Amino acid sequence: MKFAIYGQTCKPIVQNIVRRLLNLFQNYDNTEIIFEEGFHRLLKEQNILDKEYETFGNSNNLTSDVNFFIGIGGDGTLLRAANFIKNTNIPVVGINAGRLGFLANVQHDNLEEQIPLLYKNEFKKSKRSLLSLQCTPEENNKFDLQFALNEVTVSRKNTTSMITVETYLDDEFLATYWADGLIISTPSGSTGYSLSCGGPIIEPETGCFVLTPLAPHNLNVRPLVIRDNLTIKLRVSSREKQFLVSLDTTTEAVDNDTEITISKAPFTIDLVEFPNQSFIKTLRNKLLWGEDKRN
Repeated sequence: MKFAIYGQTCKPIVQNIVRRLLNLFQNYDNTEIIFEEGFHRLLKEQNILDKEYETFGNSNNLTSDVNFFIGIGGDGTLLRAANFIKNTNIPVVGINAGRLGFLANVQHDNLEEQIPLLYKNEFKKSKRSLLSLQCTPEENNKFDLQFALNEVTVSRKNTTSMITVETYLDDEFLATYWADGLIISTPSGSTGYSLSCGGPIIEPETGCFVLTPLAPHNLNVRPLVIRDNLTIKLRVSSREKQFLVSLDTTTEAVDNDTEITISKAPFTIDLVEFPNQSFIKTLRNKLLWGEDKRN
């Protein structure tokens, strides 16, 4: 069995998780491990690895012979993982070394109990939709990777003035948002930035997207849930010459004459869920819904 391992930092808790994973894998024959090249370098600097491992990265892409992709960190790590996996259909195991962790739902205390379940095929896959981004004119697109697992956000740049976001659904005019920006969120992203701005929580495999305005000046504007086969077009104007576009954790400045087109990506990401896990349990645990004594 072949595992690809990725992390963004080398904090003590991450080092501990890597050591425990390597110890676990020694109990199983024919286990192969590869590391993301930047993470491999961090681990070598801290003397966590006792030998050289094969690496993957931007110049050496993952191949479909990898059985599982393990992301160590918080939800931000899992968001970056989606850009390594792309359309390879490699299932993702998220080990939470952060705080809240809706996507990285394996708690590090449970490693020794849950990782062996991968060898026993005792898990299920939760299919997660992604957003695809296009810019017109194309030369205004500064993103190396064009996909987002959580959300695409347009927002103001270097100004306290709001921007206007002219919004179309399948070329039909929807509204002009006078706001600090607009979030287009997947169901996976509904528990992230969108939730902080008043958006609804969406069950992860629901076929929809959410449009959530940031601090709208229009008092009658509310978050809108739409089906995920619609194409969303945005035209932004502001007092500045540029506005910001964010794909999950990556942000770039884009010229005002740029038309942003957002649609459902042609592939999904599979997140691994173990038998004792579910989205409902995660909600209850992470949002403390079970803390109300009436429950």
